[in-house]
Amino acid sequence: MSFTVKALQKTGPDQPFRIAEIERRDPRPDDVVIDIKAAGICHSDIHTIRNEWGEAHFPLTVGHEIAGVVSAVGSDVTAWKVGDRVGVGCLVDSCGSCEACRSDQEQECTGGNVGTYNATDVDGTITQGGYAEKVVVKDRMVCRIPDALDFDVAAPLLCAGITTYAPLARWGAGESVDGRPKKVAVLGLGGLGHMGVQIAAAMGADVTVLSRSRKKEQLAIDLGANRVLATTEDGFFAEHRGEFDLILNTISADIEVDAYLGLLAPRGVLAVVGLPPEKQSIGFGALIGGSKVLAGSNIGGIKETQEMLDFCAEHGIAAQIETIGVSEVDAAYDRVVSGEVFFRVVIDTATFAEVDAAAV
Repeated sequence: MSFTVKALQKTGPDQPFRIAEIERRDPRPDDVVIDIKAAGICHSDIHTIRNEWGEAHFPLTVGHEIAGVVSAVGSDVTAWKVGDRVGVGCLVDSCGSCEACRSDQEQECTGGNVGTYNATDVDGTITQGGYAEKVVVKDRMVCRIPDALDFDVAAPLLCAGITTYAPLARWGAGESVDGRPKKVAVLGLGGLGHMGVQIAAAMGADVTVLSRSRKKEQLAIDLGANRVLATTEDGFFAEHRGEFDLILNTISADIEVDAYLGLLAPRGVLAVVGLPPEKQSIGFGALIGGSKVLAGSNIGGIKETQEMLDFCAEHGIAAQIETIGVSEVDAAYDRVVSGEVFFRVVIDTATFAEVDAAAV
């Protein structure tokens, strides 16, 4: 059994968004039904629905930054009740029994996790994401949104927030080194980078933003950075060699990996969350010299996502956003790709009521 809701849908990578009726399953015993209040636009949505990461399953509704209110629960659900403020990120299911799942690392599930959209669900259907009025999710994949966070600023935290929080926590951004704050550099000040700056600063790090220019310097400082350095300036890599304990790379573009490894102090870490379409090259000597670490990081588990939300609420951290209606998403995609958005775009799902089905 199922019910229908309005959603933004594309029928092909070159087609505009349209409003369509999509099916949501009736809640199973362990399901939660969520009335979506805000849905963030992630660059992953754009890559996916434009077939830049392979062939997507069309027609498709994307969106994995979901904030809303519980409107119904399955018969076995005890952790959630109608009216709870909740969020859903990049995952809607996992096997629950593998070592990763038992360790609260559902994003690394070896038994087969299920993405919020464009993934094959356990019943064989293709998951449809959060650019919609409602979503139905397994109860253990849901997080509580603290009262201190409004839905619109909370939504991007379900991806951008956890994507940057997880590596900063794992590699000890808040720890001291010889009695001084850890020196953390955030490479890029976009949708991910602006979250990384805020989180690292709140953890107590000495934060530097690395960018091609200094045009966002005041923005970076307002977010908590101590300074901004322009990587294109003459002699930059020589002048700052061995300076940082941790570099968080948030950009999805080619970088000179060896050069950035050279900015690390001995035993320093270059943590990568930005995913460029091209393969990157590296000389192992840049890693071996100084015993450095090149690490990847893939969102975080549900427990850590809740930890991140609570941390952001406690420290007054929120995504910097602009809110749009459902009729503005195509244009917003173009602005995200061209770098005109500072820093995240969030869809106000209440605007579904203003638009007829099959039209935007």
